[in-house]
Amino acid sequence: MLTSVARSSEQFVSTDANSNQVGIALKQIVHLEDMCVDFPIYSTSDGSFRKQIMQRISRVQDNSDRIIIRALNNISLKIFQGERVGLLGSNGAGKSTLLKVLSLIYSPTHGRALVAGRISSLLNISLGIDPELSGRENLLIRGTMMQLSKDEIEDVLPEVIAFADLEEFIDLPMRTYSDGMRMRLLFSMATAVSADVLLMDEWLSAGDQNFRAKATERMQSLVEKSGVLVLASHSPGLLKKSCTRGIWLDQGSIKMDGPIEDVCAAYQRAK
Repeated sequence: MLTSVARSSEQFVSTDANSNQVGIALKQIVHLEDMCVDFPIYSTSDGSFRKQIMQRISRVQDNSDRIIIRALNNISLKIFQGERVGLLGSNGAGKSTLLKVLSLIYSPTHGRALVAGRISSLLNISLGIDPELSGRENLLIRGTMMQLSKDEIEDVLPEVIAFADLEEFIDLPMRTYSDGMRMRLLFSMATAVSADVLLMDEWLSAGDQNFRAKATERMQSLVEKSGVLVLASHSPGLLKKSCTRGIWLDQGSIKMDGPIEDVCAAYQRAK
């Protein structure tokens, strides 16, 4: 299934697997219904030992004799304007996959996934960076990947460069930057524009101690301005501090959905 999203000030419209249009009011920002994401691995037509092992650990095997990993299984949830949602779960539980569905990187294999408004994804702020290009040129690339218009990119560039404190270096190739300089610049761009839906895999920070203080303040401001926050973390303390609702994922399914304190407590008891 391919999901298309129309960003509107009043509603969003998407298509389900049967190509029926569905309209959802503004207050409902995210709507997932019986949503699955499958990853086909390889054919099992041979008699290899690897095939036997994969058949034991895989979640699905389809009629074409392929091994399929079901990363998300029948996920149904609604997230409304103003909610701060924390995702809990062990490695491989499906947290990152769910964030990638919400950020439109992955499309559901089955079911429906609808997201309204501008999406800001802080999952991989280095994606698309070319070390041979200048810092300024890479900011233009990142802005385009953030779905900003040319005018919006031009508007934010001076503030981004100043926040990263890289005015003297911005037109040099990024291969000449230290790791700290590069992360300061990418962080500054990634957090320059508020969004209707803010997606994070762990709390984002960068740079030395002085810059981290600025970065923390900027992140808190970005979260406050966002319509919806979805934050995945292994830190219950961070989630309880930043979120009001918790979703516990286990083997690709929702095991618990409720107040963040209750979900964190149940998750920690089960560990």
